[in-house]
Amino acid sequence: QCHLQGLWRNELGSNMTLSAMDAAGTFSGSYHTAVTASNKKILVSPLQGAQQDPGAKSQPTFGFTVQWQFADSTTAFVGQCFVDHRGKEMLETMWLLREEVPSRRDAWKATR
Repeated sequence: QCHLQGLWRNELGSNMTLSAMDAAGTFSGSYHTAVTASNKKILVSPLQGAQQDPGAKSQPTFGFTVQWQFADSTTAFVGQCFVDHRGKEMLETMWLLREEVPSRRDAWKATR
């Protein structure tokens, strides 16, 4: 069974730390990205998320948002936790990043 609490690292060198989930399946934590399009100093950023009922699913889906502390943007991640035949937990995720733009006219280029 997958447990999201703890330290996670990805193949690009980013890492996140997730707190224990409460009874509703919500959690918080921090994300330290190793990649950015910004030229500002990278800072650890807070995250908030929720997971499917962990007692009901062995490989649950989850989602979380990160409010970047060094850029005018927010990223939403969705994914699923998988356990391989050796018991290793892995997260598969997709993300959308929305950056602030000066006007609604520029909204078309604000999401990656």
